[in-house]
Amino acid sequence: MTASQASTSASGQQWEAESYARNARFVADLAAPVVELLKPRPGERILDLGCGDGALSLTIIASGAELTGIEPSPSLVAAARARGIHAVRGDGRALPFSHSFDAVFTNAVLHWILQADEVIRSVAGVLRPGGRFVGEFGGHGNVAAIVVALRAAARRHGLDESEVSPFFFPTPAEYAERLTRGGFEVDSIELIPRPTPLPTSIEGWLDTFRAPYFLALPDESRTLIRREIIDLLAPTLCDSQGNWTADYVRLRFSAHLRE
Repeated sequence: MTASQASTSASGQQWEAESYARNARFVADLAAPVVELLKPRPGERILDLGCGDGALSLTIIASGAELTGIEPSPSLVAAARARGIHAVRGDGRALPFSHSFDAVFTNAVLHWILQADEVIRSVAGVLRPGGRFVGEFGGHGNVAAIVVALRAAARRHGLDESEVSPFFFPTPAEYAERLTRGGFEVDSIELIPRPTPLPTSIEGWLDTFRAPYFLALPDESRTLIRREIIDLLAPTLCDSQGNWTADYVRLRFSAHLRE
């Protein structure tokens, strides 16, 4: 895949299959507990909201469930289809289905979509009565050190701080309230601290998850600001051997649509 095949999510974030696989494979690799919470069963129709390149979708398919993946990036949709997954392009705020799924599953997606209530409303519209909504995404305090460093560098250079962290990181209470308003009954919801080793260091993380921010900077200041951010983070997130660990905090939930 090439950079020209990148696509933009609701937050303005760009995704490209090759760099995502190289720098962010841990996102799917660490999601086994969320699949266990879903408890997919043979014959169920499950929608994987934000299926990415389909690496995690295969685990659900192995249960015997019938899975459809939906993803805004054409590059990632192509990668998922290459794995044999039925994947379509679409927006989580306006899912193109109607009351046809037994469950909606999502991993590491919802923190990218600021319009949380629109997503919940859209998910409710594709589920059958009693259908399950199960997932995990960034919760309150997720990548807090990284966000602070990004904001500090932006402030130092007179840039818009809101552009560096376009994330939705709610508390369990906040998201449970949104789910309840959206017609769901919450079965479980919790914050899970999960320090996460970064296989390609903080540079790979920034390249994958904050590329639009850096691309929007003037050429003459881009390298300087990037270096400042890395220097700010090193004392907290990098050990004496040069290994980087991100301060992830995940919000994991399970809910069902009220009948």
